[in-house]
Amino acid sequence: MANIKSAVKRVKQTAKRQLRNKGMRSHLRTAVKQYRDVEDAKKNEKIAQAYSEIDRARKKGVIHKNAAARYKSRLARKAAKAGASQ
Repeated sequence: MANIKSAVKRVKQTAKRQLRNKGMRSHLRTAVKQYRDVEDAKKNEKIAQAYSEIDRARKKGVIHKNAAARYKSRLARKAAKAGASQ
């Protein structure tokens, strides 16, 4: 454990941020999984929710901008593939 007052504060701040980021990442992954698991009728509303979670996580700095783009690209590809197969 840190001895210096500023280092102690930093440890507390880091712990708080890690919890916040973990929750945000969990929401993101849940939204992506829900999109994958939903039937075709509700795909449009679920993809919008997944995109929203991805954008929110990117804006907060939880994920890198390229990671956000990759997530969205994969979802779009799956949506296009599902639409073509119907």
